[in-house]
Amino acid sequence: MAQQVASEIAHVRHFTNTEQVAQDLAGMKYLADNATSQAIFLADALAKPLLLEGPAGTGKTQLALSVAEITGSRLIRLQCYQGIDEARALYEWDYRKQLLAIQRSEDDDVSNVFSEDFLLSRPLLDAVRSEEPVVLLIDEVDQLDVEAEALLLEFLSSYQVSVPELGTVQATRTPLVFLTSNNNRELSEALRRRCLFLHVDYPSPEREREIIAARIPELSDQLTGRIAETVAALRNMDLRKNPSVSETLDWAQTLSLLNVTEITDEVVANHANILLKHQGDIELIRSELAPTS
Repeated sequence: MAQQVASEIAHVRHFTNTEQVAQDLAGMKYLADNATSQAIFLADALAKPLLLEGPAGTGKTQLALSVAEITGSRLIRLQCYQGIDEARALYEWDYRKQLLAIQRSEDDDVSNVFSEDFLLSRPLLDAVRSEEPVVLLIDEVDQLDVEAEALLLEFLSSYQVSVPELGTVQATRTPLVFLTSNNNRELSEALRRRCLFLHVDYPSPEREREIIAARIPELSDQLTGRIAETVAALRNMDLRKNPSVSETLDWAQTLSLLNVTEITDEVVANHANILLKHQGDIELIRSELAPTS
């Protein structure tokens, strides 16, 4: 691996070209198209965060998990939610430990309790302080409100975290950073311009057939093709939540376990609760597939 040092941050590249990315992901049974492989290669080569945006269930999170395993990196995950604050995303002080230190102190000087010994790292600071390779997954960033989103900007710009009592904590090596968004709200331009961008959509029927075949090879080519076609048709319906890739795989595994060799309307109706997780969607599908008298 080539090593480059810029602004005192070691940049260790994991991939030599786009083809290596695709091959390594395929080894993890994650079948990436050229746009995905290229985006990961460039994020690694340029040391830039990669924003993955698209519908829920298209494999965005799994992509980051696969890259962490491929590169042998430590995975650090920040699961975003409404109301998250600095103490959950960046760091907080160990107040109990500080209080004990003050009580044991023989003088009134409390400045020593604001040292790294009393600092609790949360995901962003943890990624900065890590001495081993890191893949940082900032998952569902669109769940944050605008104020909380601003907490990410310094880190995304320069891989550093400012702690007023200590100064700036700078990463010693660049982490690979993935942000995922289900596009539930528009992200700020400030965040977007700090990242490379990749839209991740549902795979085409042919690509999904290949994914099924890679994960569940015991199924026939004909059956995997019919599964992919059926799921694609469901996604074109007016559903509250389309079937995800993982739900497609769950259904394919179900068909294998039950020794189903042919997909009929009755099979789809009976298994609707595996592909769909809202009762309204299940009832819609079953009514569409119900035999007419």
